[in-house]
Amino acid sequence: MQRQSGFTLIELMVAVVIVGILTAVALPSYTNYVLRARLSEAHSALAAAQPQLEQHWANGRTYAGFNKLPAATKNFTYAMASADASSFSLVATGREAAKDFVYTVDQNGTRATTKVPSGWADSKTCWIDRKGGVCTQ
Repeated sequence: MQRQSGFTLIELMVAVVIVGILTAVALPSYTNYVLRARLSEAHSALAAAQPQLEQHWANGRTYAGFNKLPAATKNFTYAMASADASSFSLVATGREAAKDFVYTVDQNGTRATTKVPSGWADSKTCWIDRKGGVCTQ
């Protein structure tokens, strides 16, 4: 009698369960990682624009008329919410995958997270990039 080779149905089902468990653990972590990468785009753009705004003020003693806003990207648009002789507020508004996020920075360097998705914590003193309300550095 010749011996058959291959996998039994039980062995295949065990393999499917293992793959399912690994996916259930890895997918949320990966999704959070990708979201944090998208959010860091706004953090970088706002942080880079702030010294340019200060240079604009040093040259003209006003923040008004600043026209070097970061370019809009797939994840964020940028706008000057207000700008006058002594203050400014630069805003990054999320879109697509980051649509529920709004970040700001002002002339004092105050970073704020003014809009977040449901279940997240906002902050008037920092940029949030994790669901638990952890501030970015």
